[in-house]
Amino acid sequence: MQLVEVRRIWQQAAHNAFTDLILFNDALWCVFREGSAHVSADGAFRILRSTDNGISWHSQALITATDADLRDAKFSIAPNGTLLLLGAGALHDRSNYSHQSYIWRSNDGVTWSTPEPVGEKNVWLWRMTWQQQKLYALGYGIGQPRFVRLYQSDDAIQFQPLTDVYQGSYANESGLLFTHDGTALCLLRRDPEHGLFGKSLPPYTDWQWQDIGCRIGGPQWLQLADGRLLACVRLYDNNVRTSLCWIDKKSGSLNEALTLPSGGDCSYAGMVLHDNKLYVSYYSSHQENTAIYFAEVQI
Repeated sequence: MQLVEVRRIWQQAAHNAFTDLILFNDALWCVFREGSAHVSADGAFRILRSTDNGISWHSQALITATDADLRDAKFSIAPNGTLLLLGAGALHDRSNYSHQSYIWRSNDGVTWSTPEPVGEKNVWLWRMTWQQQKLYALGYGIGQPRFVRLYQSDDAIQFQPLTDVYQGSYANESGLLFTHDGTALCLLRRDPEHGLFGKSLPPYTDWQWQDIGCRIGGPQWLQLADGRLLACVRLYDNNVRTSLCWIDKKSGSLNEALTLPSGGDCSYAGMVLHDNKLYVSYYSSHQENTAIYFAEVQI
């Protein structure tokens, strides 16, 4: 694996972080949070587009909220071609509840619908994944008791809880994918314990978990055509960094393959595999303030 090129693509806000990346309408789209700090009341979603494979980027939209700090936007494309954006709102008024997940919709990536609340209150839906015309999402509970819950939706509006896939320690962020035979795989963050690798067969109500061998943050991953699992995570041992890592399907172990230029407050990657090239968006604070970076990697 070789890093072909990396470039800083955005640094206009005081804090630029928590990215995702998708290929939509023959262009790359990157979304991330702009705010005054890692945690602040003014979080908004900036959306960029590149039509030249990530060389140049242009802002297309800024999604804001007056009643919440918007956090951790994630892209998805519905079967009808609509671009979906899932994000969480950390509410300013917490007299009734503190967090709500929302979905925004767009046909062009520029004009976006008003937010639709989805899922349960105080459950942070982390990322959406389509499987056979059904949408799945893992969410984690805010506060006590600690749990990670799997949801299913037919329309990206009504999310029905299927099962609690994990309970106990503080498990939260996740990557969810489905193999060709329909097996669900999950890469799960826990704090401060090691991350977990999970498997489940349809109907995805029974999960088996394996320790990946280290602590991770901001997990995102994909499956290559040859079946290998490639993740991008924050690693905490020695220097905190953003790295591409192989996940072993049998043992669940994580093996670091390529460290991206990064450090400190970093990670939360988006990944797109296109024309035998891997494109990765992420953020890092290794060069002055937190900024958004875009990498091209040859596998």
